[in-house]
Amino acid sequence: MTLPMPWPELAALLIFATAMAFTPGPNTTLAAALAANRGLGHAMRFVCAVPVGWGLLLVGSALGLGALLAAAPVLRGVLKAAGLAYMLWLAWKLARSATLGQADPSRFDVGFGQGVLLQFVNLKAWMNALLISAGWITVADPPWARLALVLPLMMAYGFASNFTYALVGHALRGWLSQGTRLAWFNRTLAAVLVATAGWMATL
Repeated sequence: MTLPMPWPELAALLIFATAMAFTPGPNTTLAAALAANRGLGHAMRFVCAVPVGWGLLLVGSALGLGALLAAAPVLRGVLKAAGLAYMLWLAWKLARSATLGQADPSRFDVGFGQGVLLQFVNLKAWMNALLISAGWITVADPPWARLALVLPLMMAYGFASNFTYALVGHALRGWLSQGTRLAWFNRTLAAVLVATAGWMATL
């Protein structure tokens, strides 16, 4: 079977994807937090939403959304501001959650639709999509064969990384149920989200 890209390029893509997908970021932090607070089954909505939303970003980047963002600084500024505001709001909600449970609607939660939309205001997700599109997809003419190969691979990486972090969060539920451990765990992850927002503000 002939691949639409040479093996060295594919290997480089997989190394890059591993580094970017499994390092902590907004998605993995939220996956761990949701599983720790509400259980793995509840967190799976978000875990599945991430690759869907990110896949849409990658397709959009291959179609030229990256060029549109570069040509429209105002649009980029709006995306950045929305991303920062949403990230800080999630951090605030998470920091206020101190008990395990699923029934209370006021508790920290991010559903499937929110998980998909989060990718569109997540500058790390945009950066990854634009880099992969420019480095491995649009360099070919036509790029569609490469997109057909890269898209499912990168969506699988997105699912695997967030599922891994969700498993870690779920495994900690018993330990977190004691005393004030969950409150401090949530505050720590909230601080990670705030730090991520600070990093996004510098881009």
